[in-house]
Amino acid sequence: MISKREIKAFLAKHPAFDDISVSQQAVSKQPSAMLAETRKVVAYARKFNEEVVRPYALTLDMTMQENPAHLPWEFVKKANDWGLYTLWIPKLFGGKGFNFPSICAFLEEIGSECLAMANLIGVHYLGFAVGCSSWNVRLIKQLCADTLQGEQSGEPALISLALTEPGAGTDVEETELMDKGSVSCHAKKVDGGYIVNGTKVFISNGHLSRWHMLIAYADLGKPSSSTVMLAVETGTKGFSFGRMEKKMGQKGCPASELMFDNCFIPDENVLFDAEQGKKLKRGLSETNMQIIDFYFAASRAGVGAFGVGAARGAYREALNYAMTSELNGRPLIDHEWVQCLLAEMYKNMALGRFAYLEANYATGMHGMYKLLQQKQMYYLTKLTPKFVIDKTILPLLDKPWVTALMRKAYFDMQSEREIDITSGLASLAKFSGTDAGIRNCHLALELMGQSGLRHDRRAEKIMRDAKLLQIYEGTNQLNRLNLFKCLIASGTPDVKMFGRQ
Repeated sequence: MISKREIKAFLAKHPAFDDISVSQQAVSKQPSAMLAETRKVVAYARKFNEEVVRPYALTLDMTMQENPAHLPWEFVKKANDWGLYTLWIPKLFGGKGFNFPSICAFLEEIGSECLAMANLIGVHYLGFAVGCSSWNVRLIKQLCADTLQGEQSGEPALISLALTEPGAGTDVEETELMDKGSVSCHAKKVDGGYIVNGTKVFISNGHLSRWHMLIAYADLGKPSSSTVMLAVETGTKGFSFGRMEKKMGQKGCPASELMFDNCFIPDENVLFDAEQGKKLKRGLSETNMQIIDFYFAASRAGVGAFGVGAARGAYREALNYAMTSELNGRPLIDHEWVQCLLAEMYKNMALGRFAYLEANYATGMHGMYKLLQQKQMYYLTKLTPKFVIDKTILPLLDKPWVTALMRKAYFDMQSEREIDITSGLASLAKFSGTDAGIRNCHLALELMGQSGLRHDRRAEKIMRDAKLLQIYEGTNQLNRLNLFKCLIASGTPDVKMFGRQ
């Protein structure tokens, strides 16, 4: 038999092999109880769909069509009442502590009925993931405490990500493109904090959120090595909301403009900056890319799950139509061409799901979820009573050495290959799932004909909602390039990326 040393040598020579085996590796290394937990989450999502989402989806869509400035507080408060904004906050920070990968299964379920409402929940955890990617434990604890308090008081405390700018969309998601783009959100270092000037656009949940994870730049000429991550609270002097975008799809989830005019952010709200980055082993540009990969490895899998939800929704409506319609005196579903079309739709849905599951396995093995999905930590947090955590662990999270320890564990101990696997597979999940969603929408409308264009048939709404998935969290073109960079070009170092000569 081949020895462990020989296997290690083989993987060193053939690194591409380990990016197709993460699920097999994870089976023995990750907690088996996650499966039962995920089933519970799916059951909860289906109950929420039945009682809240499906009855309200078309109404919210029409309300936003008639009044694009409407804010869907009714739904947000309902989701808050159901505990959906704390369900995936770790028990270490006072939340319910469900495993992070299960959020993708949840978002697929909600997305199968309404992607806008799925996004009203999912974007909050994108903001949370960005906060976590800084590993500033004291600030993460504060954000979680506010969200928990918002649940208890009935006044939701959501978190958004303020990343995209008027002159730089996808550019800000790759450090190699950042310096070529036209970034303009400037964070000037002053005594006691930063003064921010600039504008962010297309910020999902912007008008609804209490906290905004703001990505700004100390040097607009070299943003890749001067990124500043700030936690900005709504109501801060110098921070205001601008317009809400009029969108074709996902109308129920506002896309906001955020404006910063000499907005002072104190040092206590600085998640990460160049000064803190100097304490880590990688250079500033490489560390900034690592941070981006941390949160996008998690969120792109989630967007892939949105896409699978759209694929499921389109499949469901097409199947219902085929079962209740006739062609040439025979039930439509009895025709072989219809059966083949529905099988194709099922295939698209299933393969998209396999992709996001594999991405989550990678993030659990090598990325943001790694610590909480180690068996010892997982069961320790599950079995330890809340009052014990509150008394013994929560007070420690304010200590600077805890942040330093977490950053050492996550930044310095993550290998380049682990970054490539988590980031590359997340991009695969993102464009696979969202392309599957669009493809199934096309097939559903092809099957349903003019009937599919009726609003009450839902298929045309799913199509409008799904198109946006191919754009946010990095366009699908960028995600294809990122997959190439991480999983193909990494084995061929002479290949030039992003137009480099």
